[in-house]
Amino acid sequence: MGRCCTWELFFKSARLRRAFGFFSAILAGFFYLSGHEAAASPPRPETLVYLHIGDLSSLDPAYPYDAISQSVILNLYETLLTYEGESLTQIVPLLAAEVPSAKNGLISEDGRSYSFPIRRGVRFQDGSPMGPEDVKYSLMRFLLTDRAGGPSSLLLRPILGLDSTRGEDGGIQVRFEDINRAIEVRGDRVVVHLARPFAPFLSLMARWSYVMSRSWSQGHGEWDGKGETWKKYNNPKREDSYSFNHANGTGPFQLESWDRSAKQLVLKRNERYWRRPAKLGRVILKTIDEFSTRRLMLEAGDADLIDLPIPFMELVRAMPGVSVRKGRRLQTDPVLFFTFQINPEANPDIGSGRLDGRGIPPDFFQDEDVRKGFAYSFDYEGFLAEVFQKMAERAVGPIPPGLLESGSDLPFYRLDLDAARRHFRKAWGGRVWKKGFEFTMTYNTGSELREVACQILQRKVQSLNPKFKLHLRGVEWAVFLDKTQSHRMPIFGRGWMADYPDPHNFAFPFLHSQGRYPIAQGYRNPELDLWVEEAVEEKDPQRRGELYRRIQASAYREALQIYTVHPQGVRAMRDWVQGYFDNPIFLGVYFYPLSKRE
Repeated sequence: MGRCCTWELFFKSARLRRAFGFFSAILAGFFYLSGHEAAASPPRPETLVYLHIGDLSSLDPAYPYDAISQSVILNLYETLLTYEGESLTQIVPLLAAEVPSAKNGLISEDGRSYSFPIRRGVRFQDGSPMGPEDVKYSLMRFLLTDRAGGPSSLLLRPILGLDSTRGEDGGIQVRFEDINRAIEVRGDRVVVHLARPFAPFLSLMARWSYVMSRSWSQGHGEWDGKGETWKKYNNPKREDSYSFNHANGTGPFQLESWDRSAKQLVLKRNERYWRRPAKLGRVILKTIDEFSTRRLMLEAGDADLIDLPIPFMELVRAMPGVSVRKGRRLQTDPVLFFTFQINPEANPDIGSGRLDGRGIPPDFFQDEDVRKGFAYSFDYEGFLAEVFQKMAERAVGPIPPGLLESGSDLPFYRLDLDAARRHFRKAWGGRVWKKGFEFTMTYNTGSELREVACQILQRKVQSLNPKFKLHLRGVEWAVFLDKTQSHRMPIFGRGWMADYPDPHNFAFPFLHSQGRYPIAQGYRNPELDLWVEEAVEEKDPQRRGELYRRIQASAYREALQIYTVHPQGVRAMRDWVQGYFDNPIFLGVYFYPLSKRE
């Protein structure tokens, strides 16, 4: 596929067509500013307006698993530890008074107990003091809430050795007594006992140990902290929680208002904040999915900071008084996944359900040559150069660069149509090439990049053999998730952004049989599981790196998934915004250090 074809595919997506409807006018004369001057000085010097993509789902620290909700929660609540600036390795105390280590005696010799001395003098936003019991309550509530598809598994796995409080039949599989013993208060310390050593546990706590007020929560109908009642609060509906649209953390900002119909949330400065109060008095967050609107508001000074898709970067870079800030993203996206055992029940995506040229059988992708045929058919370099404009790194596996000491020696797939033909000719004893196939690939609507990745694969594969027919379908996110978990999509496009900066956070969800994507694919490799489990317990960084390279090499040999790029993040802001830094682990914008130059 040539360069122009790649761009043609990119601009075909529906949302981008709508956005580009404005571009001719923009390029003709910056139409919004005709008769207006670009803003030269900041309006509302103590108020920052941030325009973002995507809707907020909840303010409850135990519920949402999306970036924009977590971006808000980061400013309302605080964790025991945090990262220093943009560093992904330097962990510093926040609500804890010290970072546990073997040297200071706060990590046990067997690596299974972590003691967190709790900082004194910290108050919640309602003025009540924070103490160790609040920390214990918050960690236990995070574990026990365990919303389906939520973040609780991040702590359940190291602390209890389980990914869910519920078994496959939906019944409760944990005992309250075990969790109560695993997190205990000893004087001014909270001690967390792990089921087994977990090398990145401090990284995990620096991201997911949010502390909320126990008395405030219980006073507003949340879990009362008792073993007799917790099951009632397990896997709740979103709006059943008072914390869904209320907040009382220790963070630098507190909730002023959330107008869900207007898609606007307002934060105000927490005047009781235990550190120096924030420089900004107010932050206004607005959901505006259309880039053209975000751009015009930024240009006029009606917005200070906006989300910026990479393909539109040059349209903003030339604007006077505006800066484009690029940042790392620990992200692998898009990835194309094969479903190893497709659910055939009333499933039009597999056509006839047989290898007869009009469909595929449910176990079509269990043939390794089929998977390799597809893997050699993707235009990786064209996708990177034309769609991402080099604002990404080529993915050779699920783990992003920077989390491994070296990944340059890893094998990876390239566009090689001759190799693709060889594998397709071998697949299913030669029947794939002779009979052909027909099925549907799926992406979630609103993700133009995943759509384009599917289009690129579609065109390349169909060019190999006129009997190869691929269809594309975009579906809404909720339907997409349901189809993923019910194994109904032969190939689907998704991605992953780091929950915490460690290779395990990619190796496990992508490759372990209990990870999110192998479950969705119906894939299991006991040997690979053992390697992933060995790597997360390994303390020696060099040995861990070797294990993760072995893990990724295994994924390459089996062609389990098609990895495309590790994209960078881009935001645009007015030059008067000061103090901005980008740490990809925050999944959003940390407003505490920001100010506006007058």
